Amino acid sequence: MNTKPYRLLIFGAGVVGSVYALRFVQYGLDVTLLARGKRLEALKRNGLSYNDNGTVKQISVKTIDTLENDDIYDFIFVPVRYDQAESSLTAIKNNKSKTIVTLTNTIGYDSWLEIVGDRLLPGFPGAGGDIKEDVLYAQFGSEKHQGTIFGEINGRTTERVKELAQLFESVNLHYEIQKDILAFHISHIALAIVNKHFYTNDGMVDIETARSIKILSKIAADIKQNLHLVEQAGIPVIPPETKAMGELPENDIISRYRQWLSNDFIIDVKLGNHAISQKAEIMLLDKMFHELLSTRR
Repeated sequence: MNTKPYRLLIFGAGVVGSVYALRFVQYGLDVTLLARGKRLEALKRNGLSYNDNGTVKQISVKTIDTLENDDIYDFIFVPVRYDQAESSLTAIKNNKSKTIVTLTNTIGYDSWLEIVGDRLLPGFPGAGGDIKEDVLYAQFGSEKHQGTIFGEINGRTTERVKELAQLFESVNLHYEIQKDILAFHISHIALAIVNKHFYTNDGMVDIETARSIKILSKIAADIKQNLHLVEQAGIPVIPPETKAMGELPENDIISRYRQWLSNDFIIDVKLGNHAISQKAEIMLLDKMFHELLSTRR
């Protein structure tokens, strides 16, 4: 078990926040989940409901709906969509906790630093899934490069980075300390924004359309183009798996996506309720990605 009794807050009870809360609670850590509205009601009524190999189980988790300024935590995790990040960080701004770990997409940190200063420790979640009828269907990545990614903006391995690594080890979670966290985030966005092709005007395409050559050809072409733009801007494409994806022939990328879209869990991630709610985030990031890289050419 962990050598220090960390006090943890997860600011947001969506898919990612809930799956981290679940793991921390299962390992006996002191974790509080900040939730609001119907999600908070469901958590208070039934605890955190989750799918465990086909069986729905419940576990009790501490919840709050407001963070007081003097309510101090060792780590505050912020697992929200990019389009919600600034408002979430603003809500935390006057709290006295020293480390705020963002687990979300981004293409830069300037606006976040203006809000919370050097308390910011950027990261990226190693989990995904969906919530259906208040039940969490989610899982963590099973390999190191699919684990939780985090690192100081300046690339240094600080004491708080070591402590966070120790925390993840204590709950048996894969993680990676990323020396160039901004390059990682931008490289990831190059892949994430191709999901825009799965959206319709009022929702998502069906699974057959998602697997069609028409959609997958657009995705493959965009992946290659986006990663080329990253390299052209002088930004390293990381991790190596992302770089390798950009070097594949388009037909191989299409085959890989088709294979992924035969897996029920991936279908949930790419086309489920959680994906529908991500539309605003994906469209905003698509716009900002191209704006950023057009200025760096």
